[in-house]
Amino acid sequence: MYKLTVEGRGYLEKGLPELNLAKILDNPLMIQDARERVENFNIAFQWAKKRGWVRIDKGMLILVRKPGKLPEEDALRKISQNRNIDNKMLSLLLSRKLIEKERETIKKARKLIGKEIASLTPSLLKTGLWRKVKLRPYNVMARGKRLYPGKRQPYNSFLKNVRQKLVELGFQEMTGPIIETEFWNFDALYQAQNHPSRDWAQTYSLKYPREGRLPDARIVSRVKAAHENGWKTGSRGWGGKWDPRKASRLMPRAHDTAISPRYLSGHSGKIEIPGKYFSIVRCFRPDVIDARHGVEFNQLGGLVIDKDMTIKNLFGVLKQSVQEITGFSKVRFRPDYFPFTEPSVEVSAKHPEMGWFELAGGGIFRSELTEPLGIKEPVLAWGFGIDRLAMMRLNIKDIRELFSQNLKWLRNSRIVFR
Repeated sequence: MYKLTVEGRGYLEKGLPELNLAKILDNPLMIQDARERVENFNIAFQWAKKRGWVRIDKGMLILVRKPGKLPEEDALRKISQNRNIDNKMLSLLLSRKLIEKERETIKKARKLIGKEIASLTPSLLKTGLWRKVKLRPYNVMARGKRLYPGKRQPYNSFLKNVRQKLVELGFQEMTGPIIETEFWNFDALYQAQNHPSRDWAQTYSLKYPREGRLPDARIVSRVKAAHENGWKTGSRGWGGKWDPRKASRLMPRAHDTAISPRYLSGHSGKIEIPGKYFSIVRCFRPDVIDARHGVEFNQLGGLVIDKDMTIKNLFGVLKQSVQEITGFSKVRFRPDYFPFTEPSVEVSAKHPEMGWFELAGGGIFRSELTEPLGIKEPVLAWGFGIDRLAMMRLNIKDIRELFSQNLKWLRNSRIVFR
């Protein structure tokens, strides 16, 4: 017993491809044109040439003689009607894969008639004999083997989704180098050169190379003046003599805010006004490692620049960000101090089990920071300890678990921000 293959059924319905090719060659055709008009062109050309119907001349396909009726057409029709054909034609159709044996398929399917089976087989489906078997009832309450499909590392997934959420809210991402000069990390942020946070115990520094290049001399001279006497901002500055060599010292980035002055000055790309920007970056500071602290960590920074921005706008942005990212409704603001913002606030959120978590600091950049960089408009700025945000969202109590290699935790961690 034989049956038509999918290709054989197609040829029976639409005609053999070599005949279809011959029909369009009343006039010579470019090969490319013929290829576009005839389905299965390569097969059509191969058989038409083999039968001596066509030839190629200078890229043109030319009909040599018109074909008559092909016996293959009649043979395909007989096979579809379960009628016999001669052995020579049978071999030809088998070689062209237009027919296939059906005997084994039926034999396998018939063995299952009347039996109870757990799943359907291809032979049952092909022959239609699935109607004559019994399907075993499936217990939907039975617990099968638990599978652990591949997925992103939980914290990596959290960062990816925070980034996506901010982009959807209209923020543009800022990036910057991990190894930074003290100029961008401190000086351009109007942080005094004798400030205790610039001490070796508070930040890391590079042993080699020790110093990097300062930016455009015009920016450097304005920042220098802002530190020494306030420049044109109406401030008296920090006083003393500003040291360019100290500003050129290299260090691993200590906070995300180091990226902001680069963008405000146009050093890392033209900033749009009004505009909303964010950064998610790796930072490094010496600290005592415990459940809530590490010596390297991620920070989520952001800034909004527009005229007429006030502290109330900042409260609104920070409250909405904390609530959406952590999922907790209670947010608290307290007065704080940062050398580069005035006024400044501390932001905390309340975890139902772990209590109040300090998550961020923010404020409005001081004019001693923005004006030397060429910015006249108010700039709202903030920095989140995004590791702690992730702790709250992933419901973990030790910050070191964010980078855990514990397979049980990695497999069972839930997906957030779906």
